[in-house]
Amino acid sequence: MSEPPPAAALSSHLMGPLYASPAMRAVVADGARLQRMLDFEAALARAESAVGVIPAMAGGVIGEACRAHLYDVPALVEASAPSGHISIAVVNALTAEVVRHDGTAANFVHWGATSQDVTDTALVLELRAAIDVLLVDLELAIKGFTALAGRHRRTLGVARTLLQQALPMPFGLKLAGYAAALARSRERLARLRREALVLQFGGAAGTLAALGEHGLAVADRVAALLDLPLPDAPWHTHRDRLAEVAAAFAILAGTCGKIARDVALMMQIEIAEAFEPAAPGRGGSSTLPHKRNPVLAATALSAATAAPNLVATLFAAQVQEQERALGAWITEWTTFPALALVTSGALAAVVQIAEGLEVDVERLRTNLELTGGQVMAEALSFALAERIGRSQAHALLRELSQKADQEKRPLKEVMINDLRVRAQLANLEIEKLFVPLTYQGSAQTFIDRLVVSAQTRGPRRPVEPRATLPDTAGAFMDILIRPEPATTNDNEQKS
Repeated sequence: MSEPPPAAALSSHLMGPLYASPAMRAVVADGARLQRMLDFEAALARAESAVGVIPAMAGGVIGEACRAHLYDVPALVEASAPSGHISIAVVNALTAEVVRHDGTAANFVHWGATSQDVTDTALVLELRAAIDVLLVDLELAIKGFTALAGRHRRTLGVARTLLQQALPMPFGLKLAGYAAALARSRERLARLRREALVLQFGGAAGTLAALGEHGLAVADRVAALLDLPLPDAPWHTHRDRLAEVAAAFAILAGTCGKIARDVALMMQIEIAEAFEPAAPGRGGSSTLPHKRNPVLAATALSAATAAPNLVATLFAAQVQEQERALGAWITEWTTFPALALVTSGALAAVVQIAEGLEVDVERLRTNLELTGGQVMAEALSFALAERIGRSQAHALLRELSQKADQEKRPLKEVMINDLRVRAQLANLEIEKLFVPLTYQGSAQTFIDRLVVSAQTRGPRRPVEPRATLPDTAGAFMDILIRPEPATTNDNEQKS
């Protein structure tokens, strides 16, 4: 039987590849989702037979029938319409399949469970698989940005605030920030995989009354067979764990969107500092042959736009009535796969950016000089503030910067010719203040700290500046973030 299209709306054969990774499309494919429901039924039957709730032979027969390829997915979809629940159709089809082999065993299919146990546990298993897919791509993206940060830790560029040039900064600091932000998502998802994705098994109303004194023993064995943590109690209408997973997905999508936004801005012809990796056919225009569009960034940005709205739906679905709800949890069936898909698409795009970002070092240098030295205004202001006070220094630098703009002259020239400045600073001091490399503050230490945090799962620990690191630590940092001279010469020589 051929594999039908994935269930979620964003996984169509036509549009899906644009917005989701192949691995995630496989995770939410209908056949995979059906298999997870059957995995629960198989684990339930085997656990109950081991405990003695159902005949020993029944567990094996039912388990053998829990194979997705034995079932017609479109037929299951049609059969689910009257009941409004796919798991009821699955249980009926499973029962019919078991009858073909052992009529007695068929009497024990789905013994003591409820339909929501099936779908919730299948969803938990799906989210676990989805997190595993994201963790693989996160490792690649973090590794890529960490390597880039080391390569460009001394490549000077311009920091921008409110989209305007602000100060000189190492381009590697921006890249190390990307790596560390992605590492925080890696840590968050790994924790949720361990703690939030737990078995759902409560029977009709969360008491497992149908299993009598054997309920806890069966639940414990089902959890072990599915390799899931066993919660303190069933959680049919307590969706906080799932909401936290949803939030983590959206946070990751947002981080990818932030990176994508930066790359898209840097790819503008007027800036042209960094570019998505080139590939045949990538970024082309249907009518403008010269264009190199930021298509990877567009994918990540579209996902970052969609994810918060999907999470809002899942947050709203937390409000559920009493012990089992009327319909809010049904909302999760299509919303979670859609969220997983767009998050995977955003991350897959960022992986490609991290592994192939093209940095124009010469253009970074050119843009650093674009303001005629005004990018060093803060350094000049604070140097003067030590002599004449902060307010006066700030006002003077603002006046001189405006004069430099109006007269189209370099700020250094204007300052050297200003008697008020000359009364406070010698020419050599002024010259030194216009060297961008001397005004980095703690940037190099921040790069070290960010890279270390990106390489570890635990809480960030303080890192000493590289100059004071012990030999062993210094060697470790050199391995992680050793700069490549070919990418730093232009800016350092200019400085």
